[in-house]
Amino acid sequence: MTRSDWKRDDVRALFDMPFLDLVFEAQRIHRHRHRANEVQLSTLLSIKTGGCPEDCGYCSQSAHAKTGLKAEKLMDVDAVLEAAAEAKANGSGRFCMGAAWREPKERDMDALCTMVAGVKAMGIETCMTLGMLTPDQAERLAAGGLDYYNHNLDTSPEHYGAVITTRTYQERLDTLEHVRAAGMAVCCGGIIGMGESREDRVGFLHALATLPAHPESVPINALVPVKGTVLGDMLADTPLAKIDDIEFVRTVAVARILMPHSMVRLSAGRESMSEATQALCFLAGANSIFTGDKLLTTGNAGAGADAALFDKLGLRAMEAAEPARVAAE
Repeated sequence: MTRSDWKRDDVRALFDMPFLDLVFEAQRIHRHRHRANEVQLSTLLSIKTGGCPEDCGYCSQSAHAKTGLKAEKLMDVDAVLEAAAEAKANGSGRFCMGAAWREPKERDMDALCTMVAGVKAMGIETCMTLGMLTPDQAERLAAGGLDYYNHNLDTSPEHYGAVITTRTYQERLDTLEHVRAAGMAVCCGGIIGMGESREDRVGFLHALATLPAHPESVPINALVPVKGTVLGDMLADTPLAKIDDIEFVRTVAVARILMPHSMVRLSAGRESMSEATQALCFLAGANSIFTGDKLLTTGNAGAGADAALFDKLGLRAMEAAEPARVAAE
């Protein structure tokens, strides 16, 4: 039976384990629940870039940031489907579509549902991240065939206010509840390296692991400090600008132990990680990555680099699974 009654002391104790013992335990649990040496490949496409009214301190797409990024309109459906077909041809088993919105507007819902249906018809999993959802919007996306909805908690409840002020932690939890009630699977994680303490990393993973159901996907991002964003300007020239590699691997390992059935995904920041650090993350239980040259607006390792790393490590791309569906209450 999967635990969801973890205490903060339990999570803290995992972080405090000797590093090799922690990684060994994470790999043991990983092999019990997942096939060894398989990694899911996902592709992320920005279907609506820039101009978001939220003030997330890490985000180059925030209207509050001074990154020079221009707000764009929602992409044409055919262009999105063309990108999805290319992603599938390159081995991706999941196609994720992200829009820089506080929440989707009703006028865009038909186009969004058409995108979902078109990607799903290609035989790959569908995911969207569009900001907050109402119960009705969640139900419409689910009825349209959306498999996963991404909505991150980002950090601990205690550190959250230092990163974002325009949306509350509870509002994020409410959207996750709407997604679950509509029958979609949840993709929910956060960002490491935003000036938080280890205790905040404890609180972040504790929040995820004590949700009513564990997220089916848990993206673990390393902050990419972008000039012109609040955190990018604040942390770019400080020792906090890059999370310690061992601490990042610890975070991945603890996530794997707490949420044994979840797909733990290496997301933003991977392009600056060494091959050795990525290998340690896979050893610690990470089994999903975003592939391609770009993640929304920041760089990514690229399919060629990923193929070379997989060959070196003896990893293989996970075959596209039957898209996950969750029974609505």
